[in-house]
Amino acid sequence: MHRAVLTAASTTALVVLLLSLKPHQPAGLTDPSQVGAAPAPSPSGSPRRGGHPADGTYTGAPISTRYGDVQVAATVTAGRLTAVKVLRAPSENGRDREIAAYAVPRLTQEALSVHSARIDAVSGASYTSEGYIRSLQSALDQAGV
Repeated sequence: MHRAVLTAASTTALVVLLLSLKPHQPAGLTDPSQVGAAPAPSPSGSPRRGGHPADGTYTGAPISTRYGDVQVAATVTAGRLTAVKVLRAPSENGRDREIAAYAVPRLTQEALSVHSARIDAVSGASYTSEGYIRSLQSALDQAGV
């Protein structure tokens, strides 16, 4: 009986200890120097004066993630996001391609439904989601949306 109580108490203490640990690195970029970095813009349209976005397709920054680069191009029509084309997604191996094939359509669908990059990450595809969202926001920033 004494042994069972001791085992239960030590197991409980171990579980509490494990649950109190925090992850060491947040999902997202693998190179902290890339935060806020943006390449030269390559839009097919340019923002109009007066703050109104111009129609066109804007290429977002390529975002380096743990599993590869993610880059999208956003099409803006009448000041609204109307299309997203994925230019790069992690594809180093079969698992990367599987995750991208699962996550990218969901991210695109959600972005188009809210006409914004303010979308939730796809569970199981944290790095790809973070890269997608940041690249899309970069494109929308260029468009002035």
